Amino acid sequence: MERGNAAAGEDHAAAEHGLRSGALSRRSFLFGSAIGLGALGLSGCAGLDGMSVAEAEKLYGPVPTEKFPIPGVDVSKVNPKYYRRTVRYESKEAPGTIIVDPGNYYVYRIEEDGYATRYGANVGRSGFLWSGDAYVGRKGEWATWTPPKEMIKRQPEAAKYAGGMPGGLDNPLGARTLYLYQNGNYTLYTIYATSDPESIGTGVTSGCVGLLSQDMIDLYSRTPVKTKVVVLPA
Repeated sequence: MERGNAAAGEDHAAAEHGLRSGALSRRSFLFGSAIGLGALGLSGCAGLDGMSVAEAEKLYGPVPTEKFPIPGVDVSKVNPKYYRRTVRYESKEAPGTIIVDPGNYYVYRIEEDGYATRYGANVGRSGFLWSGDAYVGRKGEWATWTPPKEMIKRQPEAAKYAGGMPGGLDNPLGARTLYLYQNGNYTLYTIYATSDPESIGTGVTSGCVGLLSQDMIDLYSRTPVKTKVVVLPA
């Protein structure tokens, strides 16, 4: 694995992906210092590749059956090219393999016959990008998030969660988490669920990869432990 910055290892899972409410805001963790993100509105009746706004709203609609019911995504804040879809994708990797393409803000799940399911993603910001092979060492639904000591030192307001923050809508890991391992060791990187549509298509994390909750639930359900994960150079 190649890491863009040694500090990337400081952050446990979604350590800087933040919380959505209260004094400790999700956006303050997600973006660190002030980083402006512009929402891309949708015009007309159809998005890229022919997906209509109505279809996108259905795909990314509420998920009331979850332990913590997930609200629908404001699809007007997501570039249509990042909507989930099946695409042609030639690869020597076996079906089921996950390929992360941080340069284009996509995650692919290899399917049969030269196809892949493609998801829009957020990725590591400058200095925190990495590449290499890993595998899913464990999985978590509504996982507990624990900020590392290094993060608490940088952001003292996180100290109240030093004992762990239970799963929930405000938890930075979101509804589903795939923990990435190498040689039996947790890399501190994850593929996780984000509820922030404006983060998709941006580099904002400390090396983790975020998918919209609805996309992450889909990927998680089809990804067993030991699945190979390939992170391409940006």
